[in-house]
This record gives sequence, C-alpha cells and structure tokens, in this order.
Amino acid sequence: MPTGTPHGARDHARAQEGTRADAMPVLPAADWPKPPPPGIAPRDLVWAETVAGGGYTHKVLARGTELRLTDLAGDACAHLLLHVADRPWERLNTADTVKVLWNAYLGAGHLLLSDQGRVLASVVADTGARHDALCGTSTAVRNTALYGDGSAHGPSPAGRELLKLAALKNGLEPRDLPASVSFFQGVRVVADGKLEFTGSAGPGASVTLRAEQPLTVLIANVPHPLDPRPGYVCTPLEVLAWRAAPTAPGDPLWDATPEGRRAFLNTADHLAARGLQ
Repeated sequence: MPTGTPHGARDHARAQEGTRADAMPVLPAADWPKPPPPGIAPRDLVWAETVAGGGYTHKVLARGTELRLTDLAGDACAHLLLHVADRPWERLNTADTVKVLWNAYLGAGHLLLSDQGRVLASVVADTGARHDALCGTSTAVRNTALYGDGSAHGPSPAGRELLKLAALKNGLEPRDLPASVSFFQGVRVVADGKLEFTGSAGPGASVTLRAEQPLTVLIANVPHPLDPRPGYVCTPLEVLAWRAAPTAPGDPLWDATPEGRRAFLNTADHLAARGLQ
C-alpha cells in the first residue's frame, strides 16, 4: 500500500488495526489472549503487555494491585523503579530495602521500601530467585563501551536511558531516578566482597509484587550490567497486573519480621492520615 501521500499513509495505518506484534500492550487488558493467573478473572486485569528486549514500559497502579513479571525465554532482565503516584519524591530506596530488612537478596516476602521507612511494594511470590538489589541498571557510557551504542533508540539501549523516557512520560525528570532493582538475572556477593553474576533462573520464571501504595511503575527490559556475554542479549518480558487488596494486619507477610511490621505500620499511619485507609 503506497504511503507517499497523507491519504495513503492514513489507509496504511488503519490497515494495521487489530494486528498484534510479539511485544506490545493489549488494550483493554481483559483481551489478553492467554489464560490469566489462576483465580483471576479477565475483567480484573488492568495491565497486559509483552516488552521486547531493549524496550521499556510504565503504568500507574492503584494500591493493592498485584503485578506479575515473567521471563518468557530465560534472558529477560526487568529493571524496576517505583514512585508513589501523587508524591514522586517518595520513591524506591534500594539501600534501605537491603539494610532495613537485613537481606540483600530479593525473593518472596521481601519488601521494597522508600526512604521514609514505608512499604512501596511487597514480593508475594517468586519462582526465580535470581534477582539483584545491588548493581542498578546499565548506563549509556557503559553500553557504548561494551556494545558500541547506549542511546535510547539505538541497537543496544541502556536501562537508565529507557527509564528516563518512562519517567518523562509521567512528569518525572532524570534527577528523580534512583538506583533500580533487577529481576531475573542474579548477583551474589562472594567471600572477597566481589559481585558474582549468577545469570538467569531460566524460561518461565516469574515474580509477583503487590502495590502497598498507589505507584508509578517504570520498567526497562535490558541486559544486566554484569552480564559477561559479548552481545546484547535480552528476550521478552511479560507484564500482567490485576486488581487485588493490599497487605493487611493478620497477613503473615505483615508480621514476618519486626522491621517489616514497623514498615507496614508506618505505611498504614501515613495512609490513614490522608484518608486512604
């Protein structure tokens, strides 16, 4: 179909309606072509998307929403940032996430904390156990040195460059981007204090987060900065979110540790004062 005229370009664009690519959002999310997670009705889906390697996505999620990330082919790496939706100065603090909970290795039961001592999200399920809260994401300088290009629209985009684009689409600036956490490509601290890249848990690994406050979620799917492979290797990431309820007193996660209980109490106190609980 010729596209050299406005009418031709319009007709070509309209002819694409209804077609689907391997990596794209599904609108409405209820039309997600795969079965939703067990116990979740299609009408409860609020986000359904496949993010290509070297791609990014973002969404504002209501408190209580559950977000499942899945490494479809075994080489995804989801670099995640969280900001409180209406108060973006409260955002993910990886240092406190590690320090307050006495655990550098993310997994089921871990809490993602802000620097206000409040819970942004909780990890309610994890089948991968290959994650990282220590390294952050890749930079343009690093990717240029390794792959020859680190620009957002080049062949090997850096995670920070993509997160900057996601941030700008939510009224945020580069200075609003702290260190991210990464899912599906692991790192361990070895005896001499060095960081050891442990790679992927394999195809199909998933992690489910629960939003404990209204959140702006930013995700870049790019190779981990410690990935030793010479090529830019990153495969699609599946993103699904559905309506659910936040963690409440009596939930085992609430009382799993004294530090976690205090963080949940801090969160509940803040939300109650604002009429949100």
